[in-house]
Amino acid sequence: MPRPRPPSLFDNRPQFPKLDKDLETDVVVVGSGISGIQAAYDLVTRSYNVVMLEARDVLSGETGRTTGHLASALDDGYANIVVKHGKAGAEIAARSHDWAIERVGEIAQKHQIDCEYRKLRGIQVSQYDISKYPKEHQQEIDELKEEVAKAKGCGLDVTFQEGYKVKGWDGEPDQRDAAIFNNQATFHPTKYLNALLKWLDKQPNFKCYTHTRVSDTQEKEFGIGPIGNKHSVEVKTYEGHTVTAKNVVMATCVPLQKLSVIAEMEYMRTYALAIKVPKNYIEDVLLYDEAEAYKYVRFTEADAENDYLVIGGCDHKVGQEEPTGRFQELETWVRERFTKAGSVDYAWSGQVFEPMDYVAFIGRDPGTQHTWIITGDSGNGLTHGVIAGEILAAEIEGKGHPWSALYKPDRVVSLLKQAKEIISHDVQINSQYKRFLQTDIEDIADLPNGEGGVLNAGLKAPLAVYKEDDGTVHKFSALCPHMHGVVCWNRTEKSWDCPIHGSRFSKDGINVMGPAKANMAPADAETKKFLFGTGKAGEKTST
Repeated sequence: MPRPRPPSLFDNRPQFPKLDKDLETDVVVVGSGISGIQAAYDLVTRSYNVVMLEARDVLSGETGRTTGHLASALDDGYANIVVKHGKAGAEIAARSHDWAIERVGEIAQKHQIDCEYRKLRGIQVSQYDISKYPKEHQQEIDELKEEVAKAKGCGLDVTFQEGYKVKGWDGEPDQRDAAIFNNQATFHPTKYLNALLKWLDKQPNFKCYTHTRVSDTQEKEFGIGPIGNKHSVEVKTYEGHTVTAKNVVMATCVPLQKLSVIAEMEYMRTYALAIKVPKNYIEDVLLYDEAEAYKYVRFTEADAENDYLVIGGCDHKVGQEEPTGRFQELETWVRERFTKAGSVDYAWSGQVFEPMDYVAFIGRDPGTQHTWIITGDSGNGLTHGVIAGEILAAEIEGKGHPWSALYKPDRVVSLLKQAKEIISHDVQINSQYKRFLQTDIEDIADLPNGEGGVLNAGLKAPLAVYKEDDGTVHKFSALCPHMHGVVCWNRTEKSWDCPIHGSRFSKDGINVMGPAKANMAPADAETKKFLFGTGKAGEKTST
């Protein structure tokens, strides 16, 4: 059984206090992943006063769960991006991601950050064995050739090489032929961002507060006559404190809002393993196959004799598909292709946010003037985070940015081109509300220790029930605080996942992923009285 990720990756991250007073500043940055830290860095270096607010510890979210790819070979492909955003838009996408790759290297060099940054080639291959599935293999090779042509037309350094086979690929599946993207890179995001945070912590115009969850943001306009047109944004926390700023950047993976851009994305779980392989056994590249739920690979040092092959993939919609078997599928894929693969030392998962038109949302939150959002990473969250810092710092300065038109959250044309897919997506999402009529378990007594499930039989509202290993039972409302979807129990990750917009909660009901802002509510008193007799809402019981 794979062990959890090593705690040593996070042992040296800087510690910050909890907010205990009201503050005023120029910009509030909510979230401390790569998007938040990079935005803070770009604003602080422009002499803005910045306050960063983090609901948990710094780097406790998705950035620490990535696999470290820095790529301009985008997941959705330039053939698709050209259709939705035109040639000019696709060129901006290529140029901005190429720039982000270089930017990380420049910052690492400037601050002497040892984060394993290095340039690599990105290799894309068909998912099909050429000898077993020649027709399907050729079809994907034709698609790869088209992608190479589109990407090259957008300015990328990319070629197609017939017969190319990755060095060290000594297993049976024959997936030769490849699109080769030059000038890609990899790095250790946690080492990079730890160093940036430590640098920021030494700056007089930066403050960070952790274990400080934001509950609301409100824009205020004030002033009369010639001294009018002044504004502020009030950022309120669950502890009752307010940080007043001129602008707020929501770097929270998904914005803390009800709908708007949230309804224009799909929410996916993705899985990863770190498997030991002999050092120099496989060439040092970024590797991708062309499956719908594709696999992606990079390498990092393990010890003197071994590297880690880090593989990710097997994505599925949050709360809508069974997660079991995903880790085994990844391990099997590696062992079939690389016969010297050793132990599986670490396993983890993360979340990916897929915009319907393939491009991230970076810019002013629709309907606001001074609230800025970063979301829709589309599997390229590391480069998107770096791009976001550059764009938003320029926008907040009032200078504008030539990339803003592509990434702006209120774009219309590209989303109209995706109208059919959006309608299908909306129908599929709305169908998830059928869980109001479904139950996972008939009786709490039948729930095994260490498991959870939704109890809906005979109740006025569905109840989320988790039974600890010692038999202690936790009961919550099964309605997600965001849009009242009924959560699902994820037995692989011991979490409650909402199938509507991807919010996730720990087994104890603690919010770990938005767009929901609140924790799961304790079981309401009426339902508790109906099912369990008298007792205080949210209490623990033993069975």
